Amino acid sequence: MYLCPHSHHTLEQPIRKIIHVDMDAFFASVEQRDNPELRGKPVAVGGSKARGVVAAASYEARKYGVHSALASKIAAQRCPQLIFVKARFDVYSAISRQIRDIFYSYTDLVEPLSLDEAYLDVTENKIGMPSASIIAKEIKKRILEETGLTASAGVSYNKFLAKIASDMNKPDGFTLITPDKAEALVAGLEIEKFHGIGKVTAAKMQSMGILTGADLKLRSEEDLVRHFGKVGRYYYRISRAQDDRSVQPHRVRKSIGSERTFDDDLTEEDDLLERLQYLSEEVAQDMARLQASAKTVTVKIKYFDFTQNTRSKTYLSDFNSASAIFTIARELLRTPQLPAYPVRLLGIAVSSLTYQHDRLQEGYQLTLEL
Repeated sequence: MYLCPHSHHTLEQPIRKIIHVDMDAFFASVEQRDNPELRGKPVAVGGSKARGVVAAASYEARKYGVHSALASKIAAQRCPQLIFVKARFDVYSAISRQIRDIFYSYTDLVEPLSLDEAYLDVTENKIGMPSASIIAKEIKKRILEETGLTASAGVSYNKFLAKIASDMNKPDGFTLITPDKAEALVAGLEIEKFHGIGKVTAAKMQSMGILTGADLKLRSEEDLVRHFGKVGRYYYRISRAQDDRSVQPHRVRKSIGSERTFDDDLTEEDDLLERLQYLSEEVAQDMARLQASAKTVTVKIKYFDFTQNTRSKTYLSDFNSASAIFTIARELLRTPQLPAYPVRLLGIAVSSLTYQHDRLQEGYQLTLEL
């Protein structure tokens, strides 16, 4: 691109250049990269034919309606030739760090959302390149050369549009949304494709006659706030292709967490532990990025009937590894007893955080490695 400033952008506020990079079927693609026998075949990471939950599905498997968070049993019914592979989170984490290092060679304004996706603000960048499109294509090329994996990139002038763009031509996609095309594109978008509008909200909107971005734009801000609360203001803005959220590399947070809602409620301990392992890795990744360590772990459990409880434990020593988080979370899951009812959502959060820059003066060491 070269995104040209429009008259409504003042000189003090140059138009931003945001890239959203999303790895293609990340976990499954890593398994296909490392095992040539899996290439071109439907692969599910996590679970087994009899039980468990799919953590990721290859594109070959997706054609059969297999996707992450689907019960493995249903996945095997939809695709009888599906190959189940055990998740290797340590490998995915290492590759994720490799990819982030590529991002940091262009800008320090990197906001990872999970192991496999991130926002970058390249308005100002380390190579003095005015075109965000050229940077995005270069990043894709380098990811492929250095990891053997493909990524999709979306480029636009805000986070909402960049995220939508990266999803438009997967896998190995590149999409640019310029200011003159944005509003028409958002108007034609189905409401369930909007980032930030989940299944439940989409269903509520559809029942109100809001099926597309154009329908959403007809509603007043007051109306949306009345129906959806504070987030209604965000919906009002995104229907107009507006999003002023900045790319935030160093949010000083009180807690760091990750949670997942499952399509099918989980009842088996192994399934719950597999999910906890994944969440522990995600939280540890975030901690590493923020150079944080924690003393408290909280596990959130939401049941099939939407009741929920949380279980917490605080230690005297700091920890920051996925294995430490997982060990504590596993203990919390089993204390006082394993969930007695089917589980709809699991979450892990760590708190009582300290950041490395606060600790340097104190010559302080991370002691708890479980």
